[in-house]
Amino acid sequence: MRGALLLASAVFPSQANLVGRLVLAALLGGAIGLEREVSEHPAGLRTHMTVALGAALFGVLSAFGFTEFLGRHPPTAARVDVTRIASQVVVGVGFLGGGAILKEGGSVRGLTTAASLWVTAAIGLAVGVGSLVPAVATTAIVLLGRVYLQGPARWLARHIGHPTRRQTAMLRVGPGTDTGAIVHALRELPGVEVSAVNVRESEGGSTIRAELEVRGGLDLQWLVTELAARQGVEDCDLGLSPMDLR
Repeated sequence: MRGALLLASAVFPSQANLVGRLVLAALLGGAIGLEREVSEHPAGLRTHMTVALGAALFGVLSAFGFTEFLGRHPPTAARVDVTRIASQVVVGVGFLGGGAILKEGGSVRGLTTAASLWVTAAIGLAVGVGSLVPAVATTAIVLLGRVYLQGPARWLARHIGHPTRRQTAMLRVGPGTDTGAIVHALRELPGVEVSAVNVRESEGGSTIRAELEVRGGLDLQWLVTELAARQGVEDCDLGLSPMDLR
């Protein structure tokens, strides 16, 4: 029994090492969450940091949390499956990611945020069980993909995917309405890219003029009407962009 305990102390990391893993997992998860926070998504810095930290703690408990219990009992008295807790993390984070996915009419939003929560949990779990290099590499790949692949993805969608059309949206709102929130909602419309925005203030309210590039086959009228109803827009008009009238 004494030999087994000595072997366990040589194999299992110190408490300081385990705490360092938790801190690293929180930092890596926070790095991914910061990108989501800057993009103004619901699940941001604190959510991703918490998911990574929780997954890391589950990983630590799964791999090293039963050392004292095993040391007090003979090997034939109990069997511990170190993958059991980790597998439940994979299932549990699926429910969390499902809550980030929203269906609005014919469009679905939140898939990227749900995927980032899923990979953040994997990163935290990897750090918890000691796979530090793969966890750091995964974080770097995710961040590079988030930051640098947006431009190429839009280029491919514009030149290879469905043809786009240009349209102008005119939205009129009452006094005191947050026009910034409306512009942000326009930018979040799926399949729509806002190329230019002009806001004109007056005593009776504000007028937002937005030049849009719309993916072919998309029902922009329905999307903008739904947006107007949610944001309290008094009136909205859609028309072809002057570039398409030439």
